[in-house]
Amino acid sequence: MSKRNKAVRKKLEHRLRIVEKRDKMLIKDFSSERAVMEEVFDRSTLMTIYDFLNKRVIDEIYGVVKAGKEARIYWGKDPDEKELAIKIYLTTSADFKKGMLPYIEGDPRFAHVRRDTRSLVYAWAQKEYKNLRRAYEVGVKVPQPIAVEKNVLIMEFIGKNGVSAPLMREVSLRNPKRVYRQLLTYLKRLYRKGGLVHADLSEYNIMIQRGKPVIFDVSQAVLIEHPMADQFLQRDLENLYRYFKKLDVDVLSVEEMHKRVTSGRS
Repeated sequence: MSKRNKAVRKKLEHRLRIVEKRDKMLIKDFSSERAVMEEVFDRSTLMTIYDFLNKRVIDEIYGVVKAGKEARIYWGKDPDEKELAIKIYLTTSADFKKGMLPYIEGDPRFAHVRRDTRSLVYAWAQKEYKNLRRAYEVGVKVPQPIAVEKNVLIMEFIGKNGVSAPLMREVSLRNPKRVYRQLLTYLKRLYRKGGLVHADLSEYNIMIQRGKPVIFDVSQAVLIEHPMADQFLQRDLENLYRYFKKLDVDVLSVEEMHKRVTSGRS
């Protein structure tokens, strides 16, 4: 690595370290802080982030808005002050690899992906980007995808001033029947026009923004040609039925919803 790149990396590491401290990621001492930084921001990830900064896709990175076992999401802004969600997939999670395979295998878009963890993580980021783009283009409300490189995905931030919109499970819906109908319409568009099944739809990956549902976490979504697509769709519809039935919404049966989504009337 050249002296210039070393200097850039050192500067970026320092910048991101300050961000981590400011956002209180349960860091107890220097050694644990360093472990967190090395887990998320390895050299490849740092250079990818720097590349986005250099290309002015990202202008500022402010802090963590969600930290999970598989990925961390940072709040940022572009040069026009538009809020961004910067999703960084961890490249060191063995459990992540096991969880990905059922959704990647059987998808012709990723038939030739190598099976080492890093290659799978890179494919997973590409998969989420492509799924978001398909969903967005057919009128499903999802975060607008902006860019992807290696294990870093840039997309629209759903929320305001760094505060994410609440999950559906966290709010009392003013009009649950309308939200239910919107979600069923989204699944129908996703299936018929986008050729996709979400495969993990629940109240945990739907946000409510200005009273309307926004579907996120679509990395596991599969093409309808996937051998388990119908099984995944069935599970999505069962989750939809269960959640809104509890809210006393007059929901269709799972079988009727399946017909509406796949081949029934609009």
